[in-house]
Amino acid sequence: MAEMKDVVLEYIIDEYVDEDDDLEVGVDSPLISSGIVDSFSMVSLKIFLEKKYDIKLPDDEATPDAFDTVTKIVELVKKHQG
Repeated sequence: MAEMKDVVLEYIIDEYVDEDDDLEVGVDSPLISSGIVDSFSMVSLKIFLEKKYDIKLPDDEATPDAFDTVTKIVELVKKHQG
């Protein structure tokens, strides 16, 4: 699970955190409520996860709450990996 957290965290930092931001983003940092990930970013993150892990995340489960931390995202992905 640690490896998946690292992959997801690295993707989020690379895609959504500006280099000049002084943000420290970790696996339990709030992503949605802090504004790091917005609704548009959530869609691209969902697509990334589906392609990377060869899964389908139902729209009704891909909620802001489910995407608010790397830990929650990994739990959601694991749930759909079967």
